[in-house]
Amino acid sequence: MARPLFGGALSATIPHSAQDISELREIPDNQEVFAHRTTDQSIIVELLEYQSQVDNEEAARYHFEDVAGSNKACEAGSSEVRCVQGLPKAELTLHQCSSAWLLTGAQLVSKFNEEAKNTVNIHLCLFRLPQFSTDILVTFNDPVVINPLSSSKGTSPDAEMSSQPWTEQDFKAVLQSLQLLDPGVFG
Repeated sequence: MARPLFGGALSATIPHSAQDISELREIPDNQEVFAHRTTDQSIIVELLEYQSQVDNEEAARYHFEDVAGSNKACEAGSSEVRCVQGLPKAELTLHQCSSAWLLTGAQLVSKFNEEAKNTVNIHLCLFRLPQFSTDILVTFNDPVVINPLSSSKGTSPDAEMSSQPWTEQDFKAVLQSLQLLDPGVFG
């Protein structure tokens, strides 16, 4: 079932066991953040300024590096891009995008500025909407190795869980169901 985003201006199918993080803490107006209830996985939908200085595949890399900076994963060896590929528009419901790019990578990320770093697979999809001067970034953070000293310990993918972790298929369902309902959201 589609869930309204940004006050109903967009919608997408968000996976099972999703907690709307705005119910727990303040989230910037340009983000919708969902966390899995029993794992340390999260999905973030962001409305960002269109980066006209970089084209398509390079724009996905640009945003990945920006996420790495936010995650303090900028040091050498702390982040890597594994693959970037275009998504066929025929598979998407966000028909207003000029292109969509799926990037898969990994970053070493610490939570709450801790010393302990966790290995997180990053699945990122960039929807380019130059006519609205907007890039929509959808990110799936999927921890694969939790440092024993991390506050995330106990939410490890290996821990016994009451519900299944999200999969890449769950993420693709978000991407394929994302719809723009009110272009006024872009100002």
